[in-house]
Amino acid sequence: MSAPDVQAPVPLRDASTVVLVRDSAGGIEVFLQRRVQQMAFAGGMTVFPGGGVDPRDREAQIAWTGPDVEYWAEQFSTDEASARALVCAAVRETFEECGVLLAGTADDMHPDPSSLFGARARLVAKELSFAQFLNDEGLTLRADLLTPLAHWITPKNESRRYDTRFFLAAMPDGQEADGETSEAAETRWQTAADALADWDRGDHFLLPPTWTQLRHIAEYSTVADLQAAPRAITPIEPSISSSGLAGLTFADSSEYLSALGDGRMERLKNTNA
Repeated sequence: MSAPDVQAPVPLRDASTVVLVRDSAGGIEVFLQRRVQQMAFAGGMTVFPGGGVDPRDREAQIAWTGPDVEYWAEQFSTDEASARALVCAAVRETFEECGVLLAGTADDMHPDPSSLFGARARLVAKELSFAQFLNDEGLTLRADLLTPLAHWITPKNESRRYDTRFFLAAMPDGQEADGETSEAAETRWQTAADALADWDRGDHFLLPPTWTQLRHIAEYSTVADLQAAPRAITPIEPSISSSGLAGLTFADSSEYLSALGDGRMERLKNTNA
C-alpha cells in the first residue's frame, strides 16, 4: 500500500472476486491463490480468484439461471447493467483462474471443465468473449450458485483502484480447482481458521478484504450455514492517514494492524497492493 497522495484519486474499475468454499472435517475450506510477486496489483499477496470486469461482460446476451439482474443490482447497490457485468465477470474469472465453471446446460448438467481447456485459454487471451463462449457451448450462467458476500473499494490514495464485489460459491460436485493461471505462484485449499493462523505467524500476506472474509467464514461450521447467513452488503472503503499504514482505518483495522507488526508493515509499503 502506498502513502497518502494529494493528487485526485484514480478512477475506480469494477471487479468481481469469488470465494470458493467446500466442507471438510476440519471446517469450511477456502480456495486461495498466492499471486506472483510481479503482479501490478497485490503482488505476492494471498487472495481469492477474481479480476476486473471486461467491457464485453456488460453486453453479454446469455442464458441465465437463478436470481435476476435486478436482485444483484439491489444487493450490490448498482445499476442493472453493472450488476450483469459483475456476475458475468465472477463466473468468467473463476473459470479462467482456477478452471471451475459455474455454468451448466439447460437440463442442469455441468460439462467437464477440463474438456474446455482451449476455450479457457482463449478467454484468458481475450480472443473470446464470455457470452460467445457460453453460447457456443450451449451453457447457461448459474447465478443460483452465487451468494452476495461483501463490497470493498480500494483506498483513494492507491494508484490502481477497484470497486470490488465479493461472491460466495460452493465448489460444484465433480469439479476440481487448479492453479493453471500465470497470475498465481501457488494455490491451495485451506480452512479459513488455518489461513488466519498462517497470517498470524507471518507465513503469508492478506489484504484487509481477504482477512475480513476469512474471519467471517471461520465463524461457520458448514457451507450451507455460511450461505444461508443473513448479511447486509454495504461498501467498505478503507482510508490511510498521513501516518501511512499505521493509520489504516476500516472495521476491525486495529486487530489487523496488530497482526501485521513492523516488519510486515514495511514490506507492504513496498508493494503496489
